[in-house]
Amino acid sequence: MLSVSLLSVTPVRGLALLHPDAVQLERLGVLDDRRYSLLTPDGRLFDGTDDGTLVQVHADLSHDPEQLRLTFPDDSVVEAEVALGELVRVDIHERSFPVRPVIGPWAEAISAFVGRPLQLVRAERDTGEPDRNAVSIVSEASVEELSRQSGLEHPVDARRFRMLVQVAGANPHEEDEWLGRRVQIGESIVRVTRPDPRCVITTQDPDTGLRDFPTLHAIKRYRGLRDGRHLDFGVYAEVVNSGVLRVGDTVTPLA
Repeated sequence: MLSVSLLSVTPVRGLALLHPDAVQLERLGVLDDRRYSLLTPDGRLFDGTDDGTLVQVHADLSHDPEQLRLTFPDDSVVEAEVALGELVRVDIHERSFPVRPVIGPWAEAISAFVGRPLQLVRAERDTGEPDRNAVSIVSEASVEELSRQSGLEHPVDARRFRMLVQVAGANPHEEDEWLGRRVQIGESIVRVTRPDPRCVITTQDPDTGLRDFPTLHAIKRYRGLRDGRHLDFGVYAEVVNSGVLRVGDTVTPLA
């Protein structure tokens, strides 16, 4: 039987992952997951591809009122109520998003941590625009197969893939067979839309952000390239029916 073994989210893109027991999945995804992003002064996304050590910073988000708390490796904490600037649009991963600059102490603190000026923005998620990549899925068996193909005695840490849903009980890369199909996960139904092309973040230790495994070379060696360029591992899905996802929920590919 297939089941959810781990859920992974983070309020700020690129920062440490949180692993809740349950999340509310809406048509646009988990609404607070990666709600905040870091930008360079010229408006470019700044994340773990630029500085992997961002994962050493932990973010917690609460509501009513909305408060963001950042905890740094030295145990220093930056916390305040969120205030927002005027709406602008930015391009993230070849897609345009409406965002608002975040007014407060967080950008200065993260800038000092990475050693370069950054801006913190919050995405506006009430636009009604569909998200065909709202849910990311990988199976434990795929990660174990990657480890086996690489001659490792112990599996690599699956958290390096930063997927929303980790699935237990599948065959290696079984999730690839779900492309174009609907899959029920607990109360929710998703439709798998495309493979997930991987980047350099997967080569980094999920706790330190330092490179510790040639993940991309390993994937290429036994899975090859899609269209001569993409190193796929796991899949993306869009939400058909919203609902709660819980660790332990059954995962059922539908006919």
